Amino acid sequence: MTDTASSPETTSGTSSALVTERGRTTIADSVVAKIAGIATREIPGVHEMGTGTARTMGALRDRLPGATHTNVSRGVAVEVGERQAAVDVDIVCEYGVRIVDVADAVRRNITDRVQNMTGLEITEVNIAVDDVYTGEDKQEPQPERVQ
Repeated sequence: MTDTASSPETTSGTSSALVTERGRTTIADSVVAKIAGIATREIPGVHEMGTGTARTMGALRDRLPGATHTNVSRGVAVEVGERQAAVDVDIVCEYGVRIVDVADAVRRNITDRVQNMTGLEITEVNIAVDDVYTGEDKQEPQPERVQ
């Protein structure tokens, strides 16, 4: 006889695969933030992530010698509990996209990815659209005035 109530696949209702009779699985905030960041970037119409300051610092960091990758969790803040998580993301949308559709797609993708990968229930996904990318916003490094 198989006991399905303690099976790791059981995630319906209030039971969770993260807390079972056999032990507890904890998932770090940084793991959920990375998953949410990648899920956000998968959506067409999302140009960049993070607030203006975070984007500027990230662009400077990316130009440093030895910089190999973008911080995928830039612009993502999470709260992770034993069974639930809440996610906040800051994004820049491309000009011409319908922002509410992009936000809805981001919200769905984050929820699907995090729930499927971690087993955590997503209680909310808050999205702040901080800017619109028009293509003219490329910030070229200013030449030094004095050498």
